[in-house]
Amino acid sequence: MAPGSRPDRVADQIRSELAQMLARDVHDPGLGFVTLTRVRVSADLQQARVYFTALGDEKAQRGSARALERAAPFLRRQIGQRLRLKRTPELIFEHDDSIAGQDRIEQLLHDIHEAASRSDEPDQ
Repeated sequence: MAPGSRPDRVADQIRSELAQMLARDVHDPGLGFVTLTRVRVSADLQQARVYFTALGDEKAQRGSARALERAAPFLRRQIGQRLRLKRTPELIFEHDDSIAGQDRIEQLLHDIHEAASRSDEPDQ
C-alpha cells in the first residue's frame, strides 16, 4: 500500500458524505450555496481540513463560513457514525481562495489577448 493512500481515501469519503449532508441535513439559513472543493486529512487522521467556496459577495461568504463552523460538531458526529472510524477527525473549514486566483489569472490572460489582437489590427 502506498504511503498516504489511506488519508486520501478517508478524505474522499469525508468530502462525499459532507456534500450529501450539507445538501440534505443542514438547514442553517446562513449557509449559502457552498461547494466543497477538497478535503485534506492529516496522516494520523486527527484533522480534516475542508476547503470550500461559497457563492456571493464577501458578506455571504463570511456567513457561510460561520454556518459551517456552527454545523461542524453535528457534521463530525455524523461522519463518525457513517464512516465508522476509530477516531473521527476534527473538521476545520477553510475558504478556498485558489478558485478566485484562477479566475483572476484567466481574466488577465484574456485582457492580454484582447490587447494584443487590438494592436495587430490596422489603424483606420
